[in-house]
Amino acid sequence: MALYSEEKICSLGLVKEALPKHVAIIMDGNGRWATAKNLPRSAGHRAGTDRLRGIIRLTSDLGIDSLTLYAFSTENKKRPADEVATLMSLLIEYFTKEIDELNENRVRIRIIGAYDEFSAPVRAAIENAMKRTETNTGLNLNIALNYGSRAEIVRAANLAMQQALRDGKNEITAEMLEQNLYTYGRPEVDLLIRTSGEQRLSNFLLYQVSYSEFLFPEEFWPDFSDEAYLASLRAYQNRSRRFGGVEENA
Repeated sequence: MALYSEEKICSLGLVKEALPKHVAIIMDGNGRWATAKNLPRSAGHRAGTDRLRGIIRLTSDLGIDSLTLYAFSTENKKRPADEVATLMSLLIEYFTKEIDELNENRVRIRIIGAYDEFSAPVRAAIENAMKRTETNTGLNLNIALNYGSRAEIVRAANLAMQQALRDGKNEITAEMLEQNLYTYGRPEVDLLIRTSGEQRLSNFLLYQVSYSEFLFPEEFWPDFSDEAYLASLRAYQNRSRRFGGVEENA
């Protein structure tokens, strides 16, 4: 699918040059969506997985560089075994069924988190998806699986310290730490969205969102439509990002 033209982006109420380069989304509310409809939680997770297709396609069409999705946290492993099994099954299904369209749209998949702790079938599906898309040059899609930001920072610090010791140094720099984060090589996160109205980070990209804009739309993730996403992008473009400084006319 071709990128939207500047005219098309303008017709959506957006300015191409002011779009975020990196959007991160905490996809929250699948279970509550299902409960509100008297459906099992598994139905909510399936509906949430279905919603991925539209959001990824729209992000790609807009020409945004990177999209990072919080799909499964280290804390999610504490959920009931049948719910975790459903989530793992949906992961395999997603990577199997969606890989052709992702490839057609030149999406490159990177998994962030300790996915090596998953079962062999899940790992195989993940690794196949990454391998098949590794040379794509479109949207960089980072999917956080078995991810926790505190663990990521500790891991990065340990790797940076090992590097420092090899170089005969006894301290690390911010640059060395950042080089060992899962998201290294991607733009800084400009916009973090958490659906369902909850206003917390839940151990997601704590280092990377230091200067991000936060938005907390009320929709549960399965109801987070393309228009709701566009509304969030418009709201982002109306923000004044000062990065600790002051506005020139202030």
